[in-house]
Amino acid sequence: MTNLDIQEDLGLFQTIEERHSVKNYDPDFVLSQEDLEDILHAANLAPSSWNLQHWRFLVINEQSKQEELLPIAYNQQQIVDASAVIAILGDLEANKEADSITQSAVDAGFMSGEVKHLLVDQINKAYESSAAVGHQLALVNASLAAMNLMLAAKAKGFDTCPMGGFNAQKFLESFDIPKRYVPIMLISLGKALKPAHRSSRKPLSEKVFYNTMK
Repeated sequence: MTNLDIQEDLGLFQTIEERHSVKNYDPDFVLSQEDLEDILHAANLAPSSWNLQHWRFLVINEQSKQEELLPIAYNQQQIVDASAVIAILGDLEANKEADSITQSAVDAGFMSGEVKHLLVDQINKAYESSAAVGHQLALVNASLAAMNLMLAAKAKGFDTCPMGGFNAQKFLESFDIPKRYVPIMLISLGKALKPAHRSSRKPLSEKVFYNTMK
């Protein structure tokens, strides 16, 4: 199992404070496969509805493929300067994984066979009720994995930028994405060439409510 190097971890709250969206990357920096897999491992630990793990990660780290992606992502320079671009995909048919995922829980002693059958039936009924269910769950749960990825990258000293600005249809076609998956976002990953533009946040008093919003 791959684990993050604890010595490099900045600490959760410091990592959250220091993570900013970086758009200027060192084009000569090469992210190691080990660091990449550490980051993806952390992303894969995100929570998900029914533990269906609704995400897929498409790693785009060949220069020719990044250049192909550039116009699809409206010529955002970080697409080609970053060490890699991670496409976060949401699984619209994650219920098809329910049987194997719950069976692994049964095999590990985490769940009884009876509970497994009830749970799989519940999942399938939810997905069959409306296509909107699968889309909403894909969006929400893949986004949880995306945030894990960005925090893990920062904890290891790297930088990221989530991007929603791209032509989703052209991306699907150009990168041979099966219809089962919906592109949620692109995340550039690499080493900052210069610090990110800082941003401000409104005070919590304007964002947090307790028990009612009246």
